[in-house]
Amino acid sequence: MAILRPKILVVDDEPDLEHLVRQRMRREIRSGQYSFMFAQNGVEALEVLNEEQDIDMVLSDINMPRMDGLTLLEQIPKVDPNIRSVIVSAYGDMKNIRTAMNRGAFDFITKPIDFEDMKVTIQRTLRHLELWREALESRDKLVALQNELSVANKMQQSILPTSFPTGSGFEIFGSMKPARDVGGDFFDVLSLEDGRIGLVVADVSDKGVPAALFMMSSRTLLKGSAIGLDSPGKVLSEVNQLLQEENDAAMFVTVFYATFDPETGEFAYANGGHNTPLVVHTDGSSTVIPPTGGIALGVVPDFAYEESSIFLQPGDRVVLYTDGVTEAENDQGDQFELERLCEIFTNGTPMDAHATNEAVFAAVEAFAGDAPQFDDVTCLTLRRSETDQ
Repeated sequence: MAILRPKILVVDDEPDLEHLVRQRMRREIRSGQYSFMFAQNGVEALEVLNEEQDIDMVLSDINMPRMDGLTLLEQIPKVDPNIRSVIVSAYGDMKNIRTAMNRGAFDFITKPIDFEDMKVTIQRTLRHLELWREALESRDKLVALQNELSVANKMQQSILPTSFPTGSGFEIFGSMKPARDVGGDFFDVLSLEDGRIGLVVADVSDKGVPAALFMMSSRTLLKGSAIGLDSPGKVLSEVNQLLQEENDAAMFVTVFYATFDPETGEFAYANGGHNTPLVVHTDGSSTVIPPTGGIALGVVPDFAYEESSIFLQPGDRVVLYTDGVTEAENDQGDQFELERLCEIFTNGTPMDAHATNEAVFAAVEAFAGDAPQFDDVTCLTLRRSETDQ
């Protein structure tokens, strides 16, 4: 169910923001891709929401006179519980970001506003809203588990990155092939302070809509913590604690989180019970990243996650993956395993990040043949360039 010309309400007391949005989004506005409305505080925003019955998304600042953004977030569901909200917050303001997420914000962007990031966030938010509306329409038809898994699969796909940051010194590509049942894999790539890049690969326990919702919550909490904290170990510790606080379903998620500095080649990481990534060198040899220990997130409160770091040489690739790769089975019940993953690269053929990912998927598919798979296959590759781009 496609949203016809989505209508977005921007709420901010900065007088120049309306002009700036109209100027930077003029192509989307002229083509009819989006329609924007504006309000200067939460009170004005509620007036607009009550007058206009077809607003799809609210993009709101937090600090405003008369009614701030956090109070507005509490009021929006009373007008329409299906409106999606995105907040604009100061860089690293985890306290307000966390409060906003608890009050129903779908996502956030930071100031000063990066309009490219804003466009991606708008697209992702509206895509999720579209899928949510489809799920509501199909709610009465979900009489079998397969229907539920189909909805969960779409929700899972809706939060995965479709474009990747590029820059001098590195390239990144990631993809996921869902299994027949939804296993809860997700990956993300984050632009951090000082030009660093954050990389996440994770796998949520259980299946179906509950797993998809837990996955989305985990992804949002991790993104917020990663922006507020420099240390991968501290990021996982904070996300673990937040997931622990409200986890009545006793779900958990395995997570590998790393930061990469293109200037130095440093790859810092922490592991929450996930598969350990592989470093592939230019001669085709490969090594497993030294382990740090760590358990799945959401299991034990107050767990301190250790971290470590390595330095990637020019041409090195880091292959992050989920157990859908190494545990893929063929008709005889044999598993793909780490050894076959390493063998993909032994000929030393140079491959960029995209080609590396494709090679992994091709090898797994060739091995599995027609055997049914019960777990998602996910791979995220980072390559340090051999020369400056």
